[in-house]
Amino acid sequence: MTAKILVVDDDPAVAEMLGIVLRGDGFETVFCDHGDEAVAAFRATNPDVILLDLMLPGRSGIDICRDIRAESGVPIIMLTAKSETVDVVLGLESGADDYVPKPFKPRELIARVRARLRRNDNATPAVVRVADLEIDVTGHRVTRDGEMIPLTPLEFDVLVTLARSPGQVFTREVLLEDVWGYRHAADTRLVNVHIQRLRAKVERDPENPEIILTVRGVGYKAGGVLP
Repeated sequence: MTAKILVVDDDPAVAEMLGIVLRGDGFETVFCDHGDEAVAAFRATNPDVILLDLMLPGRSGIDICRDIRAESGVPIIMLTAKSETVDVVLGLESGADDYVPKPFKPRELIARVRARLRRNDNATPAVVRVADLEIDVTGHRVTRDGEMIPLTPLEFDVLVTLARSPGQVFTREVLLEDVWGYRHAADTRLVNVHIQRLRAKVERDPENPEIILTVRGVGYKAGGVLP
């Protein structure tokens, strides 16, 4: 089936360029140019990926992202002309999976979109246990004591990537390649913010994690993995 991409951007030139690039790669495109209409456009179109500008008339991209994430795990890629750390981190903390600073190369953007559309199809046991978590890989469910813990698809992929290789330490660069699909040096803040978001959901005490451990100076690994 053709994947549907919702583009939320008020710049006509950018929207036109994105439409040409995305349709040329076989995607269906839907457009919204005002922040106040973005959430309604998402609900009406049920897209597979959202490209969301940070600066919009009306509601900001950060507020829109936060609202959409409260009801859906749809992949969200932020588009931003700002490169300051605070804007990038705020976008990621609001629930975005990735971000692309403007101006961007069309092929790089397509690669990001396709990476978010890919499912984690590596050979993995149907059920993986990490400490007191049970991960149903094929069913994309994480539970503790029978109670489901809601994760976004990207958060789920991060957790499965760590859990399927018990004892292995993943550098931030390796996680970027395995989960986000990067094949070059990129901003490792993506990894740090998503690890924080994931810990907030799966750890009993995020300040003293037992499931996702930091290996200082190297990266992250799963803790308490059971066979």
